[in-house]
Amino acid sequence: MSDAAASPAVAEDEAALATPFVKCLVRLIRAQDSYGSWEGKPDAELLADFIITRQQRRAIPIIGDPDPDVLWRLDMFYTAVGLAIEERSGLMASPMMEMSHEGFGRVLFTSGRLVVLSKTLRDVHRFGFETYRKLAEAGTKLVDDALAAIEAYPDLARA
Repeated sequence: MSDAAASPAVAEDEAALATPFVKCLVRLIRAQDSYGSWEGKPDAELLADFIITRQQRRAIPIIGDPDPDVLWRLDMFYTAVGLAIEERSGLMASPMMEMSHEGFGRVLFTSGRLVVLSKTLRDVHRFGFETYRKLAEAGTKLVDDALAAIEAYPDLARA
């Protein structure tokens, strides 16, 4: 691959890694490192398991049980969404996730008496994003949607 073709992709990855949501996700992952094995590793390397190309996704069977690593990444992603909501709104957004052993379920975020975000999860064993940009966009969109609900119903969110 030539430098001219690689540089837009590299610039896109760097921009995605600099977004507030991705920075929050990286902080959360680094906080889980109790033995220092990720110390000094670049952010892109820490998030590499979140990236699944189309070819990798096609290689994963349509039906399958999620392994513990995938469930950990799913938990980190949605916990980072909750933390980003809290950082931007000043209100605690608690994620509650219910998952079947087959990889189907639901995640809810509540703030006060308000459900600020509800998302159905399916094919969790194939959880991942094609690029760092898509990871950043997905997390940012969830945070923005929750903030819109909080702004629409501030009294319920603060109750």
